[in-house]
Amino acid sequence: MNLARTMEETSSATSGTGPDRASRRLGGFSPTYLRLEVRRMLRNRRTMILTLVMPPVFFLVFGTAAGYRTQSVGHGNVTAYIAVSMAVYAAMLATTSGGAMVSVERAAGWSRQLRLTPLRPAAYVVTKLLTAMILGLLAVGVVLAVAAVEHAQMPLHVWMECALLAWLGSLVFAAFGLFMGYLLPAENVMQVLGPVLALLAFAGGLFVPLDDGSLFAEISKFTPMNGLASLTRAPLTGDGVTWAAVANVVVWAAVFGVGSAWRFRRDTARV
Repeated sequence: MNLARTMEETSSATSGTGPDRASRRLGGFSPTYLRLEVRRMLRNRRTMILTLVMPPVFFLVFGTAAGYRTQSVGHGNVTAYIAVSMAVYAAMLATTSGGAMVSVERAAGWSRQLRLTPLRPAAYVVTKLLTAMILGLLAVGVVLAVAAVEHAQMPLHVWMECALLAWLGSLVFAAFGLFMGYLLPAENVMQVLGPVLALLAFAGGLFVPLDDGSLFAEISKFTPMNGLASLTRAPLTGDGVTWAAVANVVVWAAVFGVGSAWRFRRDTARV
């Protein structure tokens, strides 16, 4: 019932009527449509628990040992290092889940309905990515807020830089979730993505640090999580930002973004 009502409201938002007529010039992109998408996402209790509760709980379980508060890592302590890792994990979960919600719309035939509106594939993808990024921002904020209470220590500018990098870099996984939402059926999307995200988290060294020079560490450099994890930790550890990490994030974001637009075109072409 809620999805049906949202569909009706969204159809009006993207039809070019009233104050949203100007959205035609933006390929159908509408702030009203974006607001409706965010509201629908925030009403999904399962998604809220997965993205806003689980990562802080993991941090409390693994990152709050008394000894971690006094052990130094770069410009902070070990508690801060684990907090940054869990913030990246939270951003990955949130943005992937937000993007993958498109599978529900596909099952309801909503993507075909959008073909009848002025909404273009690029505008649709942008709206979905922005919605996922809003959820990612909330997830990062919750983890770091809990970390601050639990004595994670970093200079203020490091807090801000790590949070910003974790959030902006998670655009990769917003596109990934959207892409997977088009490839997988609604009833299986999160069952498949759950183990995949866990493997990517291990590959990025979010749960267990990777040994430099090991075969697994070398392979992980080509996975989507590795570049984001390296970039986000750089302000804390003091390690320089490498072009390999930047290229990793940019290339994977482009791959998943292009893939999402391609799948959207194929879906809506079958009206």
